Amino acid sequence: MIRDAKGRRILLILRRYIVFFLLIAFVITCCMELFLLTIQRTLGIRYTEENIRMAAILTFGNVVLLSVLCTVIDAVRRRYMVERPVNRIVQGAEKLMQGDFSVRIEPFHGIDSEAEFDTIIDYFNRMAEELSGVETLRTDFIANVSHELKTPLAVIQNYGTMLQSPGLTEAQRMEYARAITEQSHRLADLITNILKLNRLENQQIYPVAKRYNLGEQLAGCLLNFESTWEKKGIDIETDIEEEVIVRSDEELLSLVWSNLFSNALKFTEDGGTVSVELKSEGDYAAVRVSDTGCGISPDTGKHIFEKFYQGDTSHATQGNGLGLALVKRVVDIVGGNISVESEVGKGSTFIVRIRRAADGDIQKNP
Repeated sequence: MIRDAKGRRILLILRRYIVFFLLIAFVITCCMELFLLTIQRTLGIRYTEENIRMAAILTFGNVVLLSVLCTVIDAVRRRYMVERPVNRIVQGAEKLMQGDFSVRIEPFHGIDSEAEFDTIIDYFNRMAEELSGVETLRTDFIANVSHELKTPLAVIQNYGTMLQSPGLTEAQRMEYARAITEQSHRLADLITNILKLNRLENQQIYPVAKRYNLGEQLAGCLLNFESTWEKKGIDIETDIEEEVIVRSDEELLSLVWSNLFSNALKFTEDGGTVSVELKSEGDYAAVRVSDTGCGISPDTGKHIFEKFYQGDTSHATQGNGLGLALVKRVVDIVGGNISVESEVGKGSTFIVRIRRAADGDIQKNP
């Protein structure tokens, strides 16, 4: 490897020398030819063969000397203005490849080509910073997934062990079996949400936009939770504007509404109220899902759309902290936006805005 590197370096120096030699030989030959013709025409001097031979030898010597000088100057210039920043970038890249995401390269702040290298270094440092953040998120994600998987598995193991105990009544067996079933569903939901979120974040799901009635979709999704609100005695209030047409991915948006409705019903106490509103606001359709639950503090609101973040730990066993992260990613993919308004002890309102279908689009897609 070292011998090959030295051989390539020698060939590179030789090639540069030949380039300089040919360039300088051409320039000097042209200049000398022009100079001699001018002298001959002006003074009428005729050169002998000996004089021409000596002039040629002297010119050739000058060409060789100037070529060597230019090659040395170029080598020194490249050494300090090209190879030094390149080596520093290569060393940083090697550390990055080895997993050291804390590596940063100091800029040169020099002249000439170093200004371009400073631009490359700046982008390298930004990339390293982004990779460092991604690595931190990956580590946290693995830790959180491990924790979330352990909880239902531990419950399933405990109730499975208890089911093996002799002398259990039928009611106890049913209770333990029901607990195992609930934790199995929770585990399945967690894995499903992880897979969906992973596909969304890796852009493996591409939205298929089509025109449809958003109000009808909201009503259909809400009816899927009828048994839940009836069991908890929750009042459902709806204010859905008719004929609000959007052009978006219907399947992806159903994930948004299902998660928002599920959260609203989950965090609303028995006898509370959940309301769903759909209104046209200019070019957008605004969906508001409100509840009378525990509410969200301002600090929690800053992180509510992060993976595995659960602001209300008292309800931690009911979710896995992925629902709102999934909602945020879907809304971003379809080109909408989501925000939350909340007050602790009074409830929360999630607002999703999706661009409405244009009139021309409606005509083209009856």
